[in-house]
Amino acid sequence: MQPSPQIPLPDLPRTVIVGSGALGTYYGAKLARIGVPVTFLARRDLVHLQTHGLQIRCTEGDFDLPKVSACGRPEEISPADLILVAIKTTANSSLKQLLPPLLSPHTTVCTLQNGLRNEEFLSSVVGPERILCGVCHVCVSRPSPGVALNMSGGNIRFADLSGGDTPRARSIAKLFENAGLRCSVASSVGSARWYKLVWNVPFNGLAIAAGGIDTAQILSDPKLHAEAHALMQEVMNASAALGFSQSPDHPEKEILRTQKMGKYQPSSLLDYLAEKPVELESIWGEPLRQGTAAGVSMPHLKDLYEKLKQMVKV
Repeated sequence: MQPSPQIPLPDLPRTVIVGSGALGTYYGAKLARIGVPVTFLARRDLVHLQTHGLQIRCTEGDFDLPKVSACGRPEEISPADLILVAIKTTANSSLKQLLPPLLSPHTTVCTLQNGLRNEEFLSSVVGPERILCGVCHVCVSRPSPGVALNMSGGNIRFADLSGGDTPRARSIAKLFENAGLRCSVASSVGSARWYKLVWNVPFNGLAIAAGGIDTAQILSDPKLHAEAHALMQEVMNASAALGFSQSPDHPEKEILRTQKMGKYQPSSLLDYLAEKPVELESIWGEPLRQGTAAGVSMPHLKDLYEKLKQMVKV
């Protein structure tokens, strides 16, 4: 049976997490807790996961999984019903080797990554008929090996590359809802992606460009607060020009949500501080290119992108 957006996922799909960092371990653990057969494809924390399992610390209640399935090579894992891709986009080239051994004829691949064009890249590796996206609005960190810390609940917006709101997209949303996670289904991948960019572009970017500061520091500085608003509006304008109109009050709601996070360090800032590659092109470069190609003036994003190019590893 070939994968199709019209065919829902199994109730308990055999699931492989590709990228067992904070995001992958958090969502994988949530699914495993309700009986989904989950295997983590891990590298850095592999031995810890195999010997100590996972510890989840979150607003909905802490829990431990003393025993989890974790492997270091995809060839050690049986083909999956569902693959969740949670690696950084800077490592996308590795998916050409990681994904094929995990595929069966009916496998669905869902990217939980940030930014734009991940679905197109995955399509070139496994075929467009397999692809879902999940846009994660959540504050998850990895304070120590095998520990995922979620400080703010969060939600996921799913969409099918072939049609947006499809039976398959609704089935993965139901699966995650059964695991205690807030979900919705977007009308298209583009609408889901650009919705999150309204937050990602300013806060991930300014946290780095302003010298390594948290979101509370951005919002407490009048100049940076105004710059965040300007960047948000440019992203909103580009989103609308590309056919993904958003509610006018979306930026202000994101500001209020960010204020509740406290001294939050965005994921791109953590990568920058750790001297790791930063997702420059998927979060800033590609939105700038797509927005300007659609006729939108984006001077604030252009300046931010050029500054980040001089600061970060890619």
